[in-house]
Amino acid sequence: MTAETHRKFDVDRSFSNMCGVTLMNNQNGYVVAEVMRTKPGVSVEEFPSMIRVDGKGSLLFDFAEITEAIGYEFDQTDFEEIMSTHYGRMVHFDDKTMLFSSPEEAAEYIDFDLQPVQ
Repeated sequence: MTAETHRKFDVDRSFSNMCGVTLMNNQNGYVVAEVMRTKPGVSVEEFPSMIRVDGKGSLLFDFAEITEAIGYEFDQTDFEEIMSTHYGRMVHFDDKTMLFSSPEEAAEYIDFDLQPVQ
């Protein structure tokens, strides 16, 4: 293996500060992606069968905002139906879903104890 080939497959273990979801590329997924596209620090990339929504630090999917854009009541079950994968810590609330890039940011919501066990 050459040095150049070895570098090509190196792993970057640094903290990316990113989180995101993969949505179905259908009518509902497209509307959710369009809502998220307007938010600062969020990137949206469309593919034939999926849409990637990625954010720095955290992402907030506000169901009231999505309901207004989509034209009918949008809730957690609708979100889960169009979402296939995610990365980052996901926290579900009645009216929104949040993703955090680090567990420390999500700790207060998921009862994550940041103290080491003695």
